[in-house]
Amino acid sequence: MQKTINGAMLRSMILTAAKVLEINRVTVDSLNVFPVPDGDTGTNMSLTLQSAVKELVNCNSNKISEISDAVSRGALRGARGNSGVITSQILRGMCNIFKKAEEIDVKIFAQALMNGAEVAYGAVSKPKEGTMLTVIRMIAENAQSTRRKHVEFETFFPEIIKAGNEAVELTPSLLPVLKKAGVVDAGGKGLMCIFDGMFKAIMGETVSGDIEIPDAKSTETVMEHADIMSLGSIEFAYCTEFFIINLNKQTTMADIERFKEFLMTIGDCVIVIGDLELVKVHVHTNQPGVALTKALALGELDKIKIENMLEQNRALIKKYEEEKKEMGMMSVSAGDGISSIFKDLMVDAVIEGGQSMNPSASDIADAVQRINAENVFVFPNNKNIILAAEQAKSLVENKTIHVIPTKNIPQGFAAALAFNPDLSVDENKANMIHSLDTVTVGQVTYAVRNTKLYGFELKVGDIMGLDNKKILSTGKDVGDVTLKLIEKVRSDEEMITLYYGKDVREEDAEALAAVISEQYPDCDVEIHYGGQPIYYYYIALE
Repeated sequence: MQKTINGAMLRSMILTAAKVLEINRVTVDSLNVFPVPDGDTGTNMSLTLQSAVKELVNCNSNKISEISDAVSRGALRGARGNSGVITSQILRGMCNIFKKAEEIDVKIFAQALMNGAEVAYGAVSKPKEGTMLTVIRMIAENAQSTRRKHVEFETFFPEIIKAGNEAVELTPSLLPVLKKAGVVDAGGKGLMCIFDGMFKAIMGETVSGDIEIPDAKSTETVMEHADIMSLGSIEFAYCTEFFIINLNKQTTMADIERFKEFLMTIGDCVIVIGDLELVKVHVHTNQPGVALTKALALGELDKIKIENMLEQNRALIKKYEEEKKEMGMMSVSAGDGISSIFKDLMVDAVIEGGQSMNPSASDIADAVQRINAENVFVFPNNKNIILAAEQAKSLVENKTIHVIPTKNIPQGFAAALAFNPDLSVDENKANMIHSLDTVTVGQVTYAVRNTKLYGFELKVGDIMGLDNKKILSTGKDVGDVTLKLIEKVRSDEEMITLYYGKDVREEDAEALAAVISEQYPDCDVEIHYGGQPIYYYYIALE
């Protein structure tokens, strides 16, 4: 029977947990309450854990302390969406306890669960019961009593898994919206996949399947230099390039390969390509003379170029500092038209994200880091990205992130329009937050599952009109649902703006705008191409 967990077993537990979660990702996604096609809880949790796995794979040690640091760091950098952020905090809390131990027994594991729950609750400004927070808390509480009865992990784990599953089943009674939809909490279910995977590793079960480590989302910025975050961190000062020509008769391909290996000991970015006729060499090194001398043993040198990268770097740093501004803006966006509008509003950086594709905390931090400003206002534009944006604060150095809690694209536009470079940071932040209340927002999309919610019985493919909180109109025709939605949300606003998505033809949007103008003659009606997926229309009433 297994009474302790060593570093190798902890590694196996994390890897197997990630596999089990990925296998069940679609099932967890399907539990999302709202029938909007943003069922991404499982995806966000899986991507978060896969980021932890990426760091773990790069960790060559089986010391529990180093494994714990890798998992904690990776989960933090890859945290996506609310569920991913909370998952990262649970792992962070647990790893903070693990890292203090040479081996982990059930007492330490129970302490880790409790710390994980406490850290996760602390990461959420307004924790809700009936969510994955409840599940981890109830698991942790059960573990405290269970550890006294079960000192072997083979009997300890089934008890905490049983408690976790009972907590998941309890979530609908704690959160009314779950009960109405007839589902359990998706995050809680995903969390149980993680613990189930850990138990499988302990029991020596093999879980088939590979984990595909995700790449960071592409980031568009207006910065001229992509390596701006690396300024001042040059290890090897001289970029050295040359050709070896007229190689000596005794020189062999093995000699050329040994020369390449030598260069790797005195520098980096090594390129040695060619044959016995001509060899091209590139290396960053602090000893260009040594590299040249070594090459002379192979043949003659030609077209030698040595550039001082430190001096180039100093020039870049000087330019960077001269162009630095006090305030900048970064926005999350979905759709090329939406992104273009943000850029027209002088937003410095735009990254891809939104429903079903939440950017990670690391994606947001990287985008902010590239903005040459001391203070950066971040517009998440989705309630499921706000926590990740907050998490990004701890990943950014030498600048301050100010998260403006925009929950949709029109609010993001309003916040960007409120920016005034002549005002202070605090004044701009206050104006931006105030601007969110000046725009009434509607969104039109489609149902991806059959459900009963807010008095509507929805079938797959039905069109839905929503405000920020609930469904207000349904039907089979996009235009009709949009008109009903405007009727429900409009009060005395004087302007109605439609941003039409990639699945809407321009002529259809123009025809709908004409109908709206006829129904509301006192309103100015505008349409703009958004190109967003999932949503047929974003509607802003001001």
